[in-house]
Amino acid sequence: MKSFFYFMLIGYLTLPSLQAQEGEPFVVVSYNVENLFDTDDNPETDDEEFMPESARHWTKGRYYQKLQHIAQVIHVAGEWNTPALVGLCEVEGDSVMHALLHRTSLRTIGYRYCITHGNDQRGINVALLYDRTQFRKLGEEELVVPLPHGERSTRNLLHVWGEVRSSDTLDVFVCHLPSRYGGELASRPKRHAAAHLLRSCIDSLCQERSKSLCLIMGDFNDSATDATLTSILKAQPFPTEILRDSSLYNLFFTAKGSHKYQGEWHQLDHILVNGRLARQLQLESAKVLRPPFLLTRDKTWRGVRPFRSYYGFRYEGGYSDHLPLRCVLLFP
Repeated sequence: MKSFFYFMLIGYLTLPSLQAQEGEPFVVVSYNVENLFDTDDNPETDDEEFMPESARHWTKGRYYQKLQHIAQVIHVAGEWNTPALVGLCEVEGDSVMHALLHRTSLRTIGYRYCITHGNDQRGINVALLYDRTQFRKLGEEELVVPLPHGERSTRNLLHVWGEVRSSDTLDVFVCHLPSRYGGELASRPKRHAAAHLLRSCIDSLCQERSKSLCLIMGDFNDSATDATLTSILKAQPFPTEILRDSSLYNLFFTAKGSHKYQGEWHQLDHILVNGRLARQLQLESAKVLRPPFLLTRDKTWRGVRPFRSYYGFRYEGGYSDHLPLRCVLLFP
């Protein structure tokens, strides 16, 4: 009888939900904000589509309204806590980030940001907002995805590392992998190239830091069961009974969808953590946020869909074609 209760106890304690330590909530948000452009022409990129005189009539009024919307989502995602980290996809550049942090209610928080400056043809990048009271930035770098000669360049990956309350170093990656433009099969090698680069960086960090904490978030343009995540990044389902420190786990493996295309919901946005960081996850905190104001009636395919800024070329005045992700970590 003693041996029976012993094995029951061991099995009970290996559940990841019970391994998380007590601590202050450290809220992480990942959000593809869909075409957050300013209204100024950048002669080095193809951003003419989002100009006041373009077919979309992207005016300063619409631009500033979008900024307010993004700030609103970040506040709501934090619930009772200020998000410590916010990963953003599809932001144009420094001018947009400066406006987001100084022309909206986010100015009261005092966020700082890091952003890539890649060679994406349309000029869109990824960025990370961080609250300096919860995350002390130590460094940052851009990772250039190697593509075959002649291929159109894609967005860089952003790697930022910093110290959290427990004095551990947290490595954060914000990604927007190549889209499915031209077809899923034809564009697949580009996403695989980005995933190989990311996996290589994670492996190097696990060797360099004996107690590495890795967090990867963003729009992967692939589902949890596609080869990009399962075969290359080797992101396993979460929760699971056994956590290995250097393995990656997809907190949104079973999520029902953050993006809707032709009537079907797809989970293209993901947050991955390594095993050691997974032990700091607050129970059942990983969620796709679906407040009513982020959704609208889907008149074409029925049900609801994300409330977008534009539906085609028709201005809706909404938020994004993606829904944000949220999870909470607990650092002692």
